[in-house]
Amino acid sequence: MKELQITVIGHVRNEWKKAKPFEADAIKSSISTIVVKKEYADGLYKIENFRELNVLFYFDRSLGYELRTSTRSGDFRGVFACCSPRRPSLIGLTTVELLKVEENVLTVTGLDAINNTPVLDIKPVIPR
Repeated sequence: MKELQITVIGHVRNEWKKAKPFEADAIKSSISTIVVKKEYADGLYKIENFRELNVLFYFDRSLGYELRTSTRSGDFRGVFACCSPRRPSLIGLTTVELLKVEENVLTVTGLDAINNTPVLDIKPVIPR
């Protein structure tokens, strides 16, 4: 089996230093930037051709997990049936709207990650 390799390609920048569960909607509605490391900036070539992007990130400040948990709406579900940051692999995925690109910095809305969250990958949303 091949060794798992994950590289941090950048970090989130926004006003949110920590987050409580009830703040997720506020975080998503705010504007964030994703600062891609200079060595990966060429990977952003023509990204402005896409309105929506999928951003994979690492819940680096999340502690532990439960396989069944309460959601923000009060529903009780399995962790793989909800968007809890408390997950076995600590990987987050959010679809964002791309507002602007300046060199290695993407300005987006819809990102539910807090300031300095490591970004693992960015992929365009391709309409069916």
